[in-house]
Amino acid sequence: MELGEYLAALRRRWIVIVLLALLGGAAGYLQASSTAPTYRSSSSVYLSLTHGSTVSEFSQGATYAQNVVQSFVQLARMPVVLQPVVDELQLDTTATKLASQISTDSPLNTMIIEISAVSRDSQRAADIANSVAKHLAQTLPQVSPTSEDGVSSLKMTVIAPAEPPIAPFAPRPRLMAAAGAAVGALLAVLVALALAQLDTLVRTATDLPMAPARTILGQVPHDRSLARRPRAVLDHPHSPIAESYRRLRTNLQFLDASRRLRSFVITSSVPGEGKSTTSVNLALVMAEKGMRVLLVDADLRSPSIADICGLEGGAGLSAVLIHEAVIDDVAQPWGVPGLHVMTAGQIPPNPTQLIDSESMTEFLRAAGAQYDMVILDTPPLLAVTDAAVLAHLTDGALLVVGSRKVKKPDLQEALDSLDAASASVLGILVNGVARRRKDVRYGYGQTPARRAPFRRMSRHARQASRSARQAATTAREAGPLTEAKGLWPLAGGVGEGVALEHAGSHRAAVTEHHTAAAPSSAPTGPDGQDQAGQNGQDQHLTPEAAEVVDGGDDAMATARGGVTGSD
Repeated sequence: MELGEYLAALRRRWIVIVLLALLGGAAGYLQASSTAPTYRSSSSVYLSLTHGSTVSEFSQGATYAQNVVQSFVQLARMPVVLQPVVDELQLDTTATKLASQISTDSPLNTMIIEISAVSRDSQRAADIANSVAKHLAQTLPQVSPTSEDGVSSLKMTVIAPAEPPIAPFAPRPRLMAAAGAAVGALLAVLVALALAQLDTLVRTATDLPMAPARTILGQVPHDRSLARRPRAVLDHPHSPIAESYRRLRTNLQFLDASRRLRSFVITSSVPGEGKSTTSVNLALVMAEKGMRVLLVDADLRSPSIADICGLEGGAGLSAVLIHEAVIDDVAQPWGVPGLHVMTAGQIPPNPTQLIDSESMTEFLRAAGAQYDMVILDTPPLLAVTDAAVLAHLTDGALLVVGSRKVKKPDLQEALDSLDAASASVLGILVNGVARRRKDVRYGYGQTPARRAPFRRMSRHARQASRSARQAATTAREAGPLTEAKGLWPLAGGVGEGVALEHAGSHRAAVTEHHTAAAPSSAPTGPDGQDQAGQNGQDQHLTPEAAEVVDGGDDAMATARGGVTGSD
């Protein structure tokens, strides 16, 4: 397994990892809470020379003291020192057991000995540390060399007596909780990686056998609704699943440019991988290209094409193979133009003999001459040999691999069975692959008629709208107006169209009103219409009305400018 596969295995089981980490942290915290507190107190003693008159003697003595200081560090935990401590403090223990509560150390290149005592009582810890320091100093003359006058050459002085600690040094709830969480997470990670090594299910295309290399023709994303409505191309033609079948169709068409693919089988390793659903949807997308397609249910043991398509399955392939019917009698048009479906018909008692017979060869030859594409839905490879036999008789086999449905050894065995039958493996379709968040969804699944977003009015359009309203108010004050005929197209959006509508309505209304009110002094045509009015009605307007109309013209021009500017 590669690093990416390990990370994918951990990502699939992240809930288990987090849960075990929380349980480990809780266990550590409970353990710390239920443990009695332990206190530690330390005292320090200093080892020095008792005499020396010259610098040389002091130097030699200091060297000697540093050489023997480690011996006194060990001596502090011996019964010769600890037994008097037990007797003095009247401890309910022995010198040997008390040694486990004592720790001694000497910093490097120093003559200082640090003595630490541990107890569940803070005062007792300080008493033990001070008593050990005292009795170690008392034992020193018995084991150190003496001078000519019988005085010990070394002496030990308590330089830092122990004091009762305020807070216990153990347990530490936070530390133990963190340690428990780390242990739990580590255990979960190990379990997840072990399961990943033992997991033989095919999940993605990376789990397919590497040798010999097989062509991956496509991947169909997982969709729970596909089990209830398997006709995705027919029911949801713009869905991502339908597009994945169209991508499969394209890959099949360009699979081999030297020869045209005319007939092939669709099969799987084990039941439940989606071979029948793939057969139906692939036949639909093939027929969408204008091809004459025949979908044949060649599973004479457990047929399912009739149920998926909702067709009558009483007569079908079995009747053709025993020469009781011909292709045109049992092929039913379905779905899209150019697609015919032949169900399995009555289940025969000897399906293997019918599949591997001369009648099947004749049927495939006749179907290939009548249709551009013949697709056969066959049984799984590991169950029976029908798929391998038909793959040998046709141009090859498309193997459907269900994600989390088939194990790697079973898939390898299915591929080996096709190779043993000298059948061509056209490629592999991985079905039910988990969706990725970064998958592209450009317009799929959306309604065809999408509402255009509301566009805010531009500044020019707002000014034109105000001018138009003001001009319309002036026109109404001049007299009754009639409703304007015709509006400017709303090319610039809702706001710009409204502005143009106000401006156009204003000019038409003012022109109509003042033209009707002006005396008719212009010559009329044969049809009784005012010829001057046909050339331009503005010449009949009074100066006041002309000014109003000009304001409407300016408003309309400004509105047009606002439409152009808003784009």
